[in-house]
Amino acid sequence: MARRRRRCLKVFIIVFVGLISTYILLPPQKIENKAPTFSREQMLHCSKLGDQIVAMKSLTRIHNLTEFFLEVKELMSCPWTSNLTQQLMDLHTKCNASGMLFVTRENTLLGQRLTYEAQRKSTKLVDKKLYSMLPKAAPWGTSRELGHCAVVGNGGILKNSSCGAKIDTADFVIRLNLAPVDYISDVGAKSSLVTVNPSQVTESFNGLCNERQPFVDKAAAHGNAYLAISPFSYVVSTDLSFRIFYTMKEMRPQQGVHYIHPDYLLMLDRYWRKGGEMGSRLSSGFMLMSVALELCAKVDLYGFWPFDKDLSQRPVSHHYYDNVPAKQGVHAMPMEFLKLMSLHRQGVLQLHVGECQ
Repeated sequence: MARRRRRCLKVFIIVFVGLISTYILLPPQKIENKAPTFSREQMLHCSKLGDQIVAMKSLTRIHNLTEFFLEVKELMSCPWTSNLTQQLMDLHTKCNASGMLFVTRENTLLGQRLTYEAQRKSTKLVDKKLYSMLPKAAPWGTSRELGHCAVVGNGGILKNSSCGAKIDTADFVIRLNLAPVDYISDVGAKSSLVTVNPSQVTESFNGLCNERQPFVDKAAAHGNAYLAISPFSYVVSTDLSFRIFYTMKEMRPQQGVHYIHPDYLLMLDRYWRKGGEMGSRLSSGFMLMSVALELCAKVDLYGFWPFDKDLSQRPVSHHYYDNVPAKQGVHAMPMEFLKLMSLHRQGVLQLHVGECQ
């Protein structure tokens, strides 16, 4: 009897050890966070809500934005599915960011004259000095696939958003007007392309006359991100843009300066203006959003919010780093936001408003 018990105990131990060994040797199972499921009624509500927002032509007639904010909040919680539409093909055909975003030796000849984007009667000769500044091609060559891109606006909605980690997961991160990256938890740390506004350099860095090092330090905060500037929109910006080029070449040559082509900006303006009312000029954010739509496989937008309250009616600053308002009458930010909402609804891009999970 005792012998039989010992035999049974031995068999139990062998089986138990075998089971434990098998469990340890098996690869760990992934625990997937399933997206919340939506009922048919909820999906119909989301579709109807999206259609209502897309149908809106202006926010000027809305006296109380509370209801609009509630609709935006609801739409942001609805499922989003990528859907590359014919519009993207049309955008590439009409504007061609892959070939025309920057002035390069591939699209510009020595001796050619560039016509200013905003001052059409003025031209700039591409002499030897200017030609020597031009790269052979765009920094990413002729590829139109920069992967997953994040375009980071400067809106106060980013403050306390905790979106930094999500932004930094993108393959290519586009930022605007040398915005500070001191708020890493909210805006992330990665930068791939950063725009520079000539007026910003005039106001904040004395036109680089005696403030070269602070400007270089601000650019260096973005690592080796390409700097994009528009020397040929207004005549007054040309010499300053050249000064930026030579300053960076001398003091930080690893961070290249690229000139945005005036013809690309003109084509882009005409493309969006045909689709409805816009401001006298497209905002930098809207321009770079358009670039990303052409060059990236997926586009996420952060910090695009033209209102002084968030979705919960709490006050927000104009920028995530200050509360200095933009110049009036230049950009139509609410109209641009409606267009972004429409693109989000279509699945062309994904707009993030508020806190990131």
